[in-house]
Amino acid sequence: MKALVWHGKGDVRIDTVPDPKLENPTDVIVKITAMAICGSDLHLLDGYQPTMKKGDILGHEPMGIVVEVGKGVKKLKKGDRVVVPFVIACGECFFCTRGFYAACDRSNPNKEMADKMMGHSPAGLFGFSHLVGGYAGGQAEYLRVPYADVGPQKIESDLPDEKVLFLSDIFPTGWMAAERAEIEMGDTVAVWGGGPVGQMAIQSAWLQGAGRVICIERVPERLEMARTYGRAEVINFDEEHVYERLQEMTSGIGPDRCIDAVGCEAHSHGSVDAVLDKVKKTIKLGTDRAHVLREAIYNCRKAGTISVPGVYVGLVDKVPFGAAMNKGLSIRMGQTHVQKYTAKLLGMIEAGQIDPAGIITHTRPLEEAPELYKTFRDKKDGCVKVVLQP
Repeated sequence: MKALVWHGKGDVRIDTVPDPKLENPTDVIVKITAMAICGSDLHLLDGYQPTMKKGDILGHEPMGIVVEVGKGVKKLKKGDRVVVPFVIACGECFFCTRGFYAACDRSNPNKEMADKMMGHSPAGLFGFSHLVGGYAGGQAEYLRVPYADVGPQKIESDLPDEKVLFLSDIFPTGWMAAERAEIEMGDTVAVWGGGPVGQMAIQSAWLQGAGRVICIERVPERLEMARTYGRAEVINFDEEHVYERLQEMTSGIGPDRCIDAVGCEAHSHGSVDAVLDKVKKTIKLGTDRAHVLREAIYNCRKAGTISVPGVYVGLVDKVPFGAAMNKGLSIRMGQTHVQKYTAKLLGMIEAGQIDPAGIITHTRPLEEAPELYKTFRDKKDGCVKVVLQP
């Protein structure tokens, strides 16, 4: 089959690789009909995520048709149309039974490696390094899906792929980000980042009762999408000082809830902390660029909440922890418990409450993925969200 394969930092290619096979009775094989490029895929392209190996297949936002079914699978059959969550979860461990699917204790075969790096291992993830299992990803013609009775969301309506594909990751991620921000009716919510997760967080904030949503970005197409599709007020951080502008917009109080939808590759307009982050990353004295997290801490109102769906991969320094403590902030974060939300969010799509397809700017063949990774990373050609088709 054809698949997008990682060959090193900045080097992804379409290769011919062996088709996946059933390995366990609870597996299914899915023939992919659509997949997306996620912002966190760029962390792999840019070399931020450790434990990548040459030959790894990328991608964690896939959907398709079930073509093979393991003997132990009870809920799916050949021919079913499914969206596959990026999180792999057993459904039976201490964490899964409590709805914490991204903390599954059984799905990461490299658990010991992750334990040493993080204290405890997260769940296995598709196409996202050997630290979280080394699973082949879904930017390919076929995908093996473990624990198939727990992960895939069956699509029984005739909604096109584009409307339901993002149940694999960014819609549940944006929803959980808003949920963890603890939004109360009428709250002012500030969202850093107008990329795919940021756009879904904006939509989710409105659906969860926000009275006002503000997006902080600098890319014109993302700002415009946040303003039109997202109905948000916008701040271009290349043109305005974020703290001063948010103070002005909130009468000196600050936003009630702040969402960092950027993560470890944050940019800023010449701030000292961002410059230091970039220098330390270049000379290998640091990993993550955490400007947005710091800015959210300074800007959030006292006794407010910061939610972090943006991916961080290593060590973060210069965090104003004293400010967070003295302001009484709550900070909540984590990989998304996708399986907890998919059925509910599918119902919202079917009811017309939200159309996630509104963020798609590019639909292209899988063969164009290497170039589109760079287009997406470099924010060229108005690229906000890419959907690939085999």
